[in-house]
Amino acid sequence: MTPQDYEKLSKPYVPSRPVFKNCIRAFLSGGLICVIGQGIQEAFMAIFDMTSREASSPTVAVLILISVILTSFGVYDKLAQWSGAGTAVPVTGFANSMCSAALEHRAEGLVLGVGGNMFKLAGSVIVFGVVAAFIVGVVYAIMGWGGSH
Repeated sequence: MTPQDYEKLSKPYVPSRPVFKNCIRAFLSGGLICVIGQGIQEAFMAIFDMTSREASSPTVAVLILISVILTSFGVYDKLAQWSGAGTAVPVTGFANSMCSAALEHRAEGLVLGVGGNMFKLAGSVIVFGVVAAFIVGVVYAIMGWGGSH
C-alpha cells in the first residue's frame, strides 16, 4: 500500500480540526496573558514610579515566575491544552517548557537530569533567537537604521 492509498483510506477516520475555534481560543488566552502583563507593568509604574521602559524587565520576570508557579501546580498545562498557541507563543510558554522539562527530569539529578534535559527544547529557541537577532542587527547596521541612543 502506498502512502497516498493509506491517506485516502484513513481520511474518513481522522477527526476534523476546529481551526476557527482554536484561533479564537489562542487569541483570547494570549490576549489575556498580555492584559495581565500590562496590568503588572502599570502596577510597577504606579507603585515604584518607573517609566514604561524601566518596568518592562520586572514585568517579564513576574510573568515568568507566575508561569513557573502555575506549571509546578499543573495549572498551566491544562490551560495550554485548552488554548493551544495562545499560551505557547508568549514568554510564559517558554518558561512553561523549561519548567516542565526540569520537573520531568528532576529525579535524574540536578546536572544530568534537570540541567541536561531542560535545554533540549529551549536550546533551539535560544539559538534561533540569537541568530535572528544577529541577522536583524546586521540589516539595521547596513541600512543605517540603528542610530545613536
